[in-house]
Amino acid sequence: MTALDAAQQNKQNSRLYWGTRIIFLINGLGMSAWAPLVPFARDRLQLSGASLGALLLCLGIGSLAAMPVTGTLVGRFGCRRVMLLSTLVVLSVMPLLATADSLALMAASLMVFGAGLGTLDVAMNYQAVEVEKASGRAMMSGFHGFFSLGGILGAGTVSLLLSAALTPLTSVLIVMVVMLLLLVWRLPNFMNERLHQPEQPWLVIPRGWVAFLGALCFILFLAEGAVLDWGALLLLQSPEMAPAHAGLGYALFSVAMTLGRFSGDKIINRFGRYPVMLTGALAAAAGMTLAVLLPWPEMALFAFLLVGFGLANTVPMLFNAVGKQQDMPANLAISAMTTLGYAGILSGPALIGFISQWISLSGAFLLIALLLLAVAASARLVAR
Repeated sequence: MTALDAAQQNKQNSRLYWGTRIIFLINGLGMSAWAPLVPFARDRLQLSGASLGALLLCLGIGSLAAMPVTGTLVGRFGCRRVMLLSTLVVLSVMPLLATADSLALMAASLMVFGAGLGTLDVAMNYQAVEVEKASGRAMMSGFHGFFSLGGILGAGTVSLLLSAALTPLTSVLIVMVVMLLLLVWRLPNFMNERLHQPEQPWLVIPRGWVAFLGALCFILFLAEGAVLDWGALLLLQSPEMAPAHAGLGYALFSVAMTLGRFSGDKIINRFGRYPVMLTGALAAAAGMTLAVLLPWPEMALFAFLLVGFGLANTVPMLFNAVGKQQDMPANLAISAMTTLGYAGILSGPALIGFISQWISLSGAFLLIALLLLAVAASARLVAR
């Protein structure tokens, strides 16, 4: 390869690298923009708590329906087309999330919204795996860091706009314009190669090593969902914890996860995947345990900080592992593992609720800590 060829290749790799970062950011922006709109949807539709819970499941149902077939779509049409179409689907339905005035329309909108996000999630992770593989160095944590950054910016921006007395629709339209501009800016930097494997099935069932990695992904997403949905309630079990401060646990968790992901690639390149996977899972397990056992609520808050740092790079390393395995084509394996992982975060709140009734909420968090120890025990296998 000549010096000119090498320079052109490096330029192309840089474009793919930044294109991947931006599509992760777009996904985070779109997903998180919905969160501040939930109270407005509840009031507009006059929903009870149970009805709102059932409505929110529609987003997850849409994602779970779309994820298993996305691997085949990527193989037949290429990442660029799939990511472009799925992002446009997300953008087209976002105004309805801010304005739908019937339960049926809102439920349908959330299902389509979830399907678009789920499709985009699988396709962007496939591109991330291929870009990282071509580079020969760790990149996945940084990509997921941009998703976390998008989550903070999306929810924060919509919340600020709503606080400034803008309508939900206007607030969402502003975020949509930003997402569309980012998409147009980096669209040429998305992978467009087709895999030319027409025999690939539409319904992907994980098998072998992929099923094992999917089970680990389920555990990690279950832990994340536990902090999101039950962390504040766990903290409120202490009579010394003020209700207004209980939500700080998830805020600290989110900040730690974002910072951990942006520093994760350098740490992995320096120390290797096995030490980072092992210490991450152990730190998350320790954080879950300390959140239950520490008698001081202020210190329990910082236990969630430990969980965030622990979980920050474990899921990205699973995507690296599933991209290197040989049991299934990479596009189908990523589709299958993502589906299993997302099932963990979707079913997590209900599972924890059942366990907390059977044992206690503290017991449920300790059980998750044990599952995280199982992830730690698998660290050498994942990093092989």
